[in-house]
Amino acid sequence: MEPTTPATAAAATATAAIEERALLEEAAKKSGLLWVRADGQPQARALWHAWHDGAVVVVGDGIEQPLHGLTAGAGAEVTVRSKDKWGRLTAWPARVSELAPRSEGWLGAVEELKGKRLNAPDTDTIDERWARECRVLRLEPAGPLTEQPGAMPEASHAAVPMASPATTRKPIPAGLPKLVAKGKLGR
Repeated sequence: MEPTTPATAAAATATAAIEERALLEEAAKKSGLLWVRADGQPQARALWHAWHDGAVVVVGDGIEQPLHGLTAGAGAEVTVRSKDKWGRLTAWPARVSELAPRSEGWLGAVEELKGKRLNAPDTDTIDERWARECRVLRLEPAGPLTEQPGAMPEASHAAVPMASPATTRKPIPAGLPKLVAKGKLGR
């Protein structure tokens, strides 16, 4: 066994950083959904996204997804799930920046995001609406992975459901099962 020298330790650290970055990037590219908790927010929110130029990009507000608490200059915690098993795969701290509408970075991000946007009401003019009504944010990795395969926390990640004005529905009417059984309801 060779002794560890400062040069070999530095090389091992550099290799680990490259492997972390590759995991982060590949997970973000493959996952259609990630969880983002803005600094100061109690819970993470699910966001659809794209990977562009070394960072996650999201579009929101207007009629798009809400970007709860995400502001330029602040931080966030990004958690990516596995595309095939849907479990937590990796997490990292991110630095949030807002891309100026129609800037070079914004145009590139929007091109990536347009391909990920499902069921847009205005596919042909979506970039114009986004420039007018929405914010395009860049979530750039800002530190080492806080979770990754082989280094996941032992504690439960179960969260208390967020407050909502929605209520559970009332019990079904007592006579409904009889009507269904007799075929009196149209199909």
